[in-house]
Parts: sequence; C-alpha cells; structure tokens
Amino acid sequence: MLHLQTFGDLRLIETNGDPVRYPIKGLLMMAHIYAGASQELSRYELAQFLWNDVEADLARLNLRKLLSRIRETDGGRAEMPFDFTATTVRLNTQVVSSDLDIFRAGGSPLERLNAIAELTQRGFIGNIKPATKLIDAWIRAQRDAQALQLRQALLDALPDAQKPGAARTISSAALQILERDPNDEQVRALLHRLSGGSSLNERLPNGDDHARVQVKRSETGETPADIERISPMPLILPRLVLLPPTSKHADAGLALANALIEDVTIELCALRNISIVAPHTAGQIRRDSEKAAVVARHSIAYLLDTKLSEEGLFAQLVYFPTDEIIWANRFAMTPHILPRQRRLIAQQLTMSVARELAENEEERLRFEANPEAYHAYLVGSSLMSKLTLPHIRRARKAFKQSLSHKADFSPSFTGLARTFTSEWLVTAQGNNELLHLAEQNALLAIERDPASAAGHRELGVTKLYLGDVDASVAALHLAEELSPHFADVIYSHADTLVHASRPGDALAKIKKAILLNPIAPDAYLWCAAGASFFLEQYEEAIAYVEAMKDKAPAHRIAAASCAMIGDRKRALFHRQRAESINPVFDVEKWLAIVPFKEHWQKELYREGLLKAGF
Repeated sequence: MLHLQTFGDLRLIETNGDPVRYPIKGLLMMAHIYAGASQELSRYELAQFLWNDVEADLARLNLRKLLSRIRETDGGRAEMPFDFTATTVRLNTQVVSSDLDIFRAGGSPLERLNAIAELTQRGFIGNIKPATKLIDAWIRAQRDAQALQLRQALLDALPDAQKPGAARTISSAALQILERDPNDEQVRALLHRLSGGSSLNERLPNGDDHARVQVKRSETGETPADIERISPMPLILPRLVLLPPTSKHADAGLALANALIEDVTIELCALRNISIVAPHTAGQIRRDSEKAAVVARHSIAYLLDTKLSEEGLFAQLVYFPTDEIIWANRFAMTPHILPRQRRLIAQQLTMSVARELAENEEERLRFEANPEAYHAYLVGSSLMSKLTLPHIRRARKAFKQSLSHKADFSPSFTGLARTFTSEWLVTAQGNNELLHLAEQNALLAIERDPASAAGHRELGVTKLYLGDVDASVAALHLAEELSPHFADVIYSHADTLVHASRPGDALAKIKKAILLNPIAPDAYLWCAAGASFFLEQYEEAIAYVEAMKDKAPAHRIAAASCAMIGDRKRALFHRQRAESINPVFDVEKWLAIVPFKEHWQKELYREGLLKAGF
C-alpha cells in the first residue's frame, strides 16, 4: 500500500514510512482524483486542471510526459497506483490510501471530531504554491468544504459534551473554526456556553452588522466590565495570537499556565473586533526560530507573550507593527493558589487585554488608513535602532517622506524630533539648532495627538538637552502616565533621572524597561551604564556597555568606568574607539553643554574622562 498525505506536506509514503520520489504534478493529480466523486477522469480534464494556463495541445503534451515519468517511477511495483488508457486516468484505491479517508470514516461523534480537527489544523496541501489559478481555486474549495465538515462534526458532537475530555476537544475545534471565520456567531455562542459563560458581559449586536468593542471609563477613571456595541467594524479584523508560556524550568506549573492561556483564548473569543489565532497555530509560532517573519506572514497585529517564572506568570501585549508593549502585568502562580483561582486569573487577564485592544483600535485604524505614510514611518523607525549618523539621517528622510503622504501624521513628527536629539548626542558638538528643531517637531506631534505618550516623551528628551531638567522630568512623567507599559517612554524617563542627579531611581526605572523589552535596544543598556557609573558601580557600567551590539555611543562612559577602577588598558581601548568616531571631542566643551542638576555629577564624569586620557 501507498499512503497519500495531503495535510501539511503533500507527499506519497511507502508502507514502511519511506517517502516516494513522485512528481509534484503527479501528487496533485492523485489528490485531485482521490478527493473527487469519481476515481477516474479523462485525460482532457486532467490536462486542463494541471495546465489550464497554456494552449490545449501543449497541456496534453505535458500530461503525456507526466504520465511517462509516473510509469518509470512505478515500474518496479507489483500493483500500479494508476491505470492509464488512451483517454482516461484511473486511480487504484486498492493500492493507495489517503488521510482524506478520515472525512469518510465512521466512529463516535467525538472521535470523528477529534480526528478531523487534528487533520485540518495542519492545513490542506500547505507546502505547494499553486502553479495555476485553477489549482489554487481547487485547493481553496477543498479547504472550504473541509471547514464545513469540521463545523458539522462539531455540531454532531455537542450531545456528548458532558463526557470526560469532550469539552476540551469541542473547544479546540470551535477555536479552529473561529480562527477561520470570526463571524460564526453560532460557534462563538457554543464556545462560551462550554466555558461557563463570558466574563466580558458583552452585548451582542442587533441585526446583521458586526460590532467593535469599546471599554468606557467612568468619571472616576475606573474601567467597568461592560463592553458595548458601537460603530460597525472594518471587514478585515486585526489578529491576536496568544503565545503559550515559556519557562526556564520545566515543572507542573507550566502545564497549568498553558491551561490558563487556553482559558483566556476562549474568553477573548467574545470580542467581535478581533480574530483570535487558534492555539495550535500559536504553538507553532512560539517554536519557530523566525518568529517575527511568521507573525508578519500571518498578518498578526497583536501578540500576547507570556513567561512563567518563580515570580509568577508575566504577560505582555505587544502591538506588532510598531513593536510597542501596550500593556504588561504579572500574576501570582503559586501551586496552592492557581487551581482555586485559575478562573479568576483568566478573567482578570482577559479584561485587561480586552481593554487595551479596544483603546488601541483607534490608533491602529488611523495608521492603516494611511498605508504610504505608515510604511515610510516604519522604515524610519527601523533605521533609528542604530545610533549612527548615517542611520539617523536616513531615518529623518523617511519620516519626512511619511509626512509628504499625510501632513498631520503625528508619529512621524515624533520620529523627526528623535532624529534631531539623536544627532545632537552622536555629534557631541552642542548644536542647539538641532534641539530647537526637535522641540518644534515634538510640539507638533503633541498638538496633533495630545493623548499619545510619544510626543510628550520627545519633548521631555529635548527639554533635558536644552538644560531644563525639571521640565524634562515633568514631560516624561506625563508620558509614562499616558502609557505606563511603553518601555521606550520608561527608558527616556530613566535617562532624564540620570541627569536629574537621581541615578538610583534611574537604574530602577531602566531595569523595568528592560524587563518589559527583554531583548533591549542598545540605548537602554547605554542608559543603564550611565546610571551605574554615577552610582560608582563601574564594573556594572562596563558590563552594560559590553552587552550592547553597537558600542559606538558608549565608548566614553566605558573608558571613564575602566579608568575609575584602574584598568588602563581597557580605558585606552575605549578612548581610542571614541576618538576615532569623534576626533574633535573636548571634555570641557562637552561638560559645559551636558545638563546635570547637581555639580557632583559633572565632577565625577570629568574625573573619569580625564583619567581615561580624554
């Protein structure tokens, strides 16, 4: 017997499990016949199916060549999978079996549902890019038919929902159906009945239109649990994936944490403004080494990333297009608490995510309504990950291009402001014209979007370098209040606290930013190095610099730290690197323009730089 596998990779397998080297077109022909009502098709039909994009005579010639190759491949077999005549091709189902047989198999409704769900979640013919529109249309039609069969199997299994293990099987299948069709209200309602009702207390829409959700705040600023119907939502729903938790230590708590995330996944299916990625796909994304590429390929807008540690379950909601952490929290997960409070934790986590999704929707829709401006903005943002002059100036060009597409696009004004302050830092020439340009763009960003933390953040950074430390702290405090889990804002606040002569507070805050953004940008580590230096923790300062991918901006602080512990060799190394980047650097000129609130801080930095040989 040969086995035709159509879900996942399309391939033919021997009885012993070895793959058969078969032509791809031959496998497609075999799958096409096997899935059809008849086990025999005319040569004309097959030629049109496989090569409908060429002339009929050429299609028939291609088919003859394909059948010849198949004869050569099958030449040593006692029984052939195909019978060929002058006008037809017949598939011998006595020789070939297929995973498609699962759709025709009997068994109990629960067994059948489980088998179909496990099969379809792998995807029908997932490894082949269709060569023609007809093949593509056939694959899509097969997937649609299989989805309907999965849905019918789910409905057939409902009377057995009280049996042991049935709820998990049915819930998993329901999530798979909703991932494909978020507007299937019947399946959504079934899922919530199985889960014991939703903690969201949603009000379902009247009529046929689908509604977005919105969390309304009371006059006290608290968020009630009711989510109500508002304006019709766009046809394309943003997608959310809840990544299963990871843990450095494999223990029983990880299994419970996984179950908790499954509870949250079911709860979030109450939302009409989001498409939830099914747990199977989420698990695949978690394991993939190219996670960002997979997320982009699946058009996922939001990720809920979770990690389990001795301190509990850490969860953070990330808006993928801008890599912004829009919410984060930690939940106690001690063994004696979790079994009893699992449902309560799931409800708290669900409500928090639902609230943040609703509040971020307006920004997402505004971004996606201006795709050219948004794309240019993303280009600029990606360039700002490296603090080198060429990258900064290329980013500035991209932000200006973004504003040429949409003149009031607030994020691009914040990006422009950041390029000017970054250039001021990198060149270390005290050019206040750059800072005034940064201030102007930050104010333009705030004027267009006063509720966004980003504009206030850039204003705070600019005020710092203009020497107004108190105004800087105030602006960044407001920015952090507006977005308390925005790691970049927390980093900027920490950087300002360094200059406000509060290095202890700064180090605590930058550590919080690194916790929120564990693969920390170099700027975070640079800030942590500065805070450590002024706490006279010189070894720690050097360690933060060593962790930077691009150490260019931090060679001065590294040289000063090495000099303060008497490591002249490393101090010389970092000083030479700093001088090669900026050969005209002058200690007194730089200290005259760098703002420090208290005099001791400037003297400590001067001592370190002079000891390093600057």
